[in-house]
Amino acid sequence: MYDVVIVGGGLVGASLASALRETGLKIAIIEAAPWFEHISPPSYDDRVIALAYASQRILEQIGCWAHIAPHATPIKHIHVTDRGHCGVTRLHHDELNLPALGYVVAARQLGQAMQATLKNSNVDIFAPAKIVEVTDNKENLTLSIQHKEQLNSIKTRLLVAADGGNSAIRQQLNVPIEESDYQQTAIIANVSTQKPHHNVAHERFTDSGPLALLPMQGQQSSLVWTVNHEDVEKHLALSESAFLAALQQRFGWRLGRFTKVGARHAYPLKLMRIQQHIAHRRVIIGNAAHTVHPIAGQGLNLGLRDVASLAEVIITAAQKKTDIGSQTVLNHYVSWQAPDQQRVTSVTDALVRIFSNTALPVAFARNLGLMATNHCLPLKKQLMKQMTGLHAHPAKLVRGAKL
Repeated sequence: MYDVVIVGGGLVGASLASALRETGLKIAIIEAAPWFEHISPPSYDDRVIALAYASQRILEQIGCWAHIAPHATPIKHIHVTDRGHCGVTRLHHDELNLPALGYVVAARQLGQAMQATLKNSNVDIFAPAKIVEVTDNKENLTLSIQHKEQLNSIKTRLLVAADGGNSAIRQQLNVPIEESDYQQTAIIANVSTQKPHHNVAHERFTDSGPLALLPMQGQQSSLVWTVNHEDVEKHLALSESAFLAALQQRFGWRLGRFTKVGARHAYPLKLMRIQQHIAHRRVIIGNAAHTVHPIAGQGLNLGLRDVASLAEVIITAAQKKTDIGSQTVLNHYVSWQAPDQQRVTSVTDALVRIFSNTALPVAFARNLGLMATNHCLPLKKQLMKQMTGLHAHPAKLVRGAKL
């Protein structure tokens, strides 16, 4: 009998397992992909992730950050502009007395850190494996899982769906979803620049969507360039020199000349969120519960805050010898985390729509807003708290405290 079975061994699922691994609870992960595969060395084309400051706190407290820190690039400042307009907002880490507003780390290194944290733990990992059937019982759930071509049966008091945007568990439960297609695609690549970035992240709004540059080690940055669907193939087909010229024209010369671009990847963008986060002994977290536009880099960070809230609720219930899969305990999680999810999905959605609107009155109003934010410290601090995750529910891990 397991106390918690986590479906999905990605960054959110593995983080939850890491948070619970020393609690005395019996934990398992069911992951569709092989686990502890041979991991190739870092490369120029590694996909990177922007971790908010609150996420760094979470990862430190669950034992992962020590593996990540040597490879992480701090974001000290954020420069927000609206292309073709005068509005600008500059955010600085010292305005919140923080060492950094966030950190940029390769997804590969983050995954390695999670695996290293769990490698010698008492967490059971079924991989590659998938759930074939879930049977409801009053005191537990019975899971039929296909693991390495064998059919096994296990029981759990709580099933956590952390299996991504196409969550099989969410689909099995017929959970209704709210979706909105932005008709935009993110082109992601790593680029090199003539000038050093000085740990500044750039968010530049354009009529086709935001263009972000995240600082990496050396004079390298991670590019997230949002374009309209109909322009994707054209951008992907450009030669390196033509792509860099188009990027230069779109971004400007703040970092000097763009000198190199790596492999380009395209990801269609949409908003997805659910209203029903829990069912009988089940809870849905991470991208299985919400996917957002990358406009403010909130996707994984919101998922890690799901982990922080859920882990604390589970541990508190276990300490009180309460049934961790009960409706009362799961409702407690929802009351903590649903407001954060609703706020982030609504704010990112509104930003996309406001900054993609080319109407002059809207452009005028948003640039006034950027300038007002830049000159009003209380307003700026509120924005930074939202972006760093410090405006979320003050779960222990978010505060940098032990569970």
